[in-house]
Amino acid sequence: MQRGNLDDLLAFMAVAREGSFTKAAAKLGVSQSALSYTIKELEVRLNLRLLTRTTRSVSPTEAGERLLRNVGPRLEEIETELEALGELREKPAGTIRITTLEFAADSILVPKLAKPSTTASPTSLHSVTTQASGTASRSPRT
Repeated sequence: MQRGNLDDLLAFMAVAREGSFTKAAAKLGVSQSALSYTIKELEVRLNLRLLTRTTRSVSPTEAGERLLRNVGPRLEEIETELEALGELREKPAGTIRITTLEFAADSILVPKLAKPSTTASPTSLHSVTTQASGTASRSPRT
């Protein structure tokens, strides 16, 4: 896929759905002339007319309808998935490593970690505890 095709397809979808370059440009946050140029370039690359333009309206051609029908739902799926991925930013994930005395681990960490979390996230805990004598023991937890 050529660079920019996705943006061009999104622009086409907006114009076809809004039925107006002015409304679609406002929705996309671009100028009407820039949007018109983008659509014209897409049509030139595809060597197909996608929109029928009149002074009062814009409507998809047969090729435009087909593109809208077949590509539209896929683009919506991509947008939905990208939004869902954004939710992962809000959840901590990874490995937490804690080095502490055995007493602190037993009296503070273990009781806190034993409680069920309502915001469970994919994390794992790897603790290294040391005894007063200086010896260490390792215990991975998930």
